[in-house]
Amino acid sequence: MRALVSLVALSLAWSLVQSTPPRAYSIAHRGASAYAPEHTLEAYRLALEQGADYVEQDLGLTKDGVLVCLHDLSLERTTDVETRFPDRVTVEQVDGKARRRWYVDDFTLAEVKTLDAGSWFDPTFAGARIPTFDEAVGLVKGKAGLFPELKGPGRLRAKGLSLEDAVVAALTRHGLTDATVAGRPAVWLQSFEEQSLRTLATRLPAVPRTFLLGNDEAARRWISSAGLAEMRRFATGVGPALGLLQSQPSLVADAHAASLTVVPYTFRARRGDREAAAALAAAMRKAVEVDRVDALFTDNPDLFPRPRQ
Repeated sequence: MRALVSLVALSLAWSLVQSTPPRAYSIAHRGASAYAPEHTLEAYRLALEQGADYVEQDLGLTKDGVLVCLHDLSLERTTDVETRFPDRVTVEQVDGKARRRWYVDDFTLAEVKTLDAGSWFDPTFAGARIPTFDEAVGLVKGKAGLFPELKGPGRLRAKGLSLEDAVVAALTRHGLTDATVAGRPAVWLQSFEEQSLRTLATRLPAVPRTFLLGNDEAARRWISSAGLAEMRRFATGVGPALGLLQSQPSLVADAHAASLTVVPYTFRARRGDREAAAALAAAMRKAVEVDRVDALFTDNPDLFPRPRQ
């Protein structure tokens, strides 16, 4: 009788394991960017303190070929480049209007390191610097995973530069092409550009890759059955904008059926807004427990739902 009870209990436990999805994980979007200036070591360090499973880096190249962590292709939004280097501007015509840009690939690393990347967010962060990818790896490696996005690879390709070459070299140098952390891949790459991911699939087949999709008509062709099947040829996951996911409730199940993970972006609430924080925590819990996403990007890793005790 005891043997029968034990067998039944074992069977029930195994059924529970099979029906319970792996724990979803958090990706600190640009670091803990609700509380510290995005893509600074301060934001990355805080993300680790808040328990992020992965820390995101957006990667660009300096004029002298160094990988740096910066969301935009240019420096003016998050630094004081306009006052430090006023004559290094590129003026472009966009929709009939002049746009002034200070592209990071027009500056050396030494020049980039003179810029204040913290004051725009809050004066208490004055003097924060744009980190290199090497610095980000040095801080995060072994404590959490890294989730780098290749920013504007097509623009750099047109200039005769290869962001993919730089990323492959950096990951190889740091021993991250087949490393793990907490039982998961130590690195997960991402891009909005199909060609870039196809290149990475060939160069780094063991490193998972997420294809980022906006909420537009161009993205919608990819979330059909045929689109997801084609995506699986060069990506291991899809990263839809929240609006796209909300407009296509079956996307998680459809992607999982195509053997793709689903990692939506971006869950955020402004610091100090308690009502928004409570709503955000509830939205992330729904995404994890009801929608069954595999992971999500958030500016607020401290609000990410942990397993219930």
